[in-house]
Amino acid sequence: MSDSSTQSGSPRNTLYRNSAAATITNKGSTPNLRDSSRTASTIFRAPFQSPASRNSSSVWTPPVYPQSVVGVEGASPAGSTTALNLAVPKGKPPVPSTLLTEKLTEEDKPWLATHQPRERISKFITYFCILLGIAGAALLVFFDIRSINLLDESKLCVVFEDDFSSGSLDTSIWKRTVEMGGFGNGEFEIMTNKDENLKIQNGNLYLIPTLTSQDIGADSIFNGYTYDLGDDCTTDNKTACSVTSGNNTNTVIPPVQSAMISTNGTHSIKYGRVQVRAKIPRGDWLWPAIWMLPQDNTYGQWPLSGEIDLMEARGNDASYPAQGFNFVRSTLNYAPLQTLRTQIFGWWSMKRGGFNDDFHTYTLEWSQNFMRLYVDSRLQAMLDLSIKKEKDSFWELGKYPAVAQNGQGEEVAVQDIWTNGDWNAPFDQEFYLILSLAAGGTSGWFPDNVGGKMWTDGDPKAMYDFAKAQSTWSATWPSSEDDRAMRVDWVKMWKMC
Repeated sequence: MSDSSTQSGSPRNTLYRNSAAATITNKGSTPNLRDSSRTASTIFRAPFQSPASRNSSSVWTPPVYPQSVVGVEGASPAGSTTALNLAVPKGKPPVPSTLLTEKLTEEDKPWLATHQPRERISKFITYFCILLGIAGAALLVFFDIRSINLLDESKLCVVFEDDFSSGSLDTSIWKRTVEMGGFGNGEFEIMTNKDENLKIQNGNLYLIPTLTSQDIGADSIFNGYTYDLGDDCTTDNKTACSVTSGNNTNTVIPPVQSAMISTNGTHSIKYGRVQVRAKIPRGDWLWPAIWMLPQDNTYGQWPLSGEIDLMEARGNDASYPAQGFNFVRSTLNYAPLQTLRTQIFGWWSMKRGGFNDDFHTYTLEWSQNFMRLYVDSRLQAMLDLSIKKEKDSFWELGKYPAVAQNGQGEEVAVQDIWTNGDWNAPFDQEFYLILSLAAGGTSGWFPDNVGGKMWTDGDPKAMYDFAKAQSTWSATWPSSEDDRAMRVDWVKMWKMC
């Protein structure tokens, strides 16, 4: 062809030198066009380079690739240089730091030095102490858990359960206490037999405080009226069954009426569990209580034979300085003499709200070796006592003097009246359960000069002063019985069997 014949000699065109036509010219032979395939070339086209323009020759001319792969066996002619396994050029050594005055030695590079035996030993001791601490903590937790006092559930037998769903008081369980003797606390209420003071409604037991003046008039509280409980009175102490008001003696009819029930003579336990789910009332100087007294007074009259208070509280609001309705307390009362009363107590409090807002479960767990009183959970224990050896006995806990004055003002020797009992005496006998709602008193439960208290404990006119201030304290009592009453949802009692 004309184009092929005009290009003889050594062409300067690079495309021509590498073409099939140039090969024919140089060799002087007829080319085999089948051997001039695309894959026969060892020259690669650079990535993204546009292909060369086609010559006008009828002989196909492959494109020129300025970059080739040298020394790479089996490399694809169509491959990109970015996919080639090219050798990484050897890097230059780092430039020395201009901040160093001289080259670092091995002493300046402690991570290159060989660790000394003392250093290895110190590390071993450190790790060993850490492991020892963890193991010690685990052992403490293990033995603490094992040392927790628990009742054997398989040995508990139900004594009674009452959820007050029958609509009336179960007299096979409960007996009403009717008197106005103050129960050793100088309380300011009459425990009556009236339905207004004790109701069962909404599936709950209600102990409701009311004003005596609503029955007999305000003037009769202070003068010229005799209030007689008659045959309803449940005590042999006649002074606790009848009273006559008189201005000349400052004697008043107790200004509050309320209720008390107990299992005295029906059910009692020596060791076991008692649970009461209750809601305390709101109102100044109200005194709700869940407590237990001995059935037989084995060691003598109160407090010689002991008293167990599962729960006591005050109806005063949360701002009351001596613990208002946001506190509940548990107490053990006992004494070898009437004048040496010992109290072991603890309490639980709520930071928000009060125990009057809802029902809570108050529990006594009691065995020969321990006594635990708590609200809602064992984690909220108010009292938790272990009595497993002689030094844990209630006699030792009392730390009594050698001599003391008795109730007659005589100095007598203080003796261990529980010496014939167990280490947990006097709490080694049958106790029965009491539910009550009192008002006021001179026992110190409401401290003098605190929270606007309008009477003084040691004053013979204490109840008179309280009655005179009725308009003040009664104004804090809610009109709703749901809030003014001590409400009990259910009661359960178990004994060890």
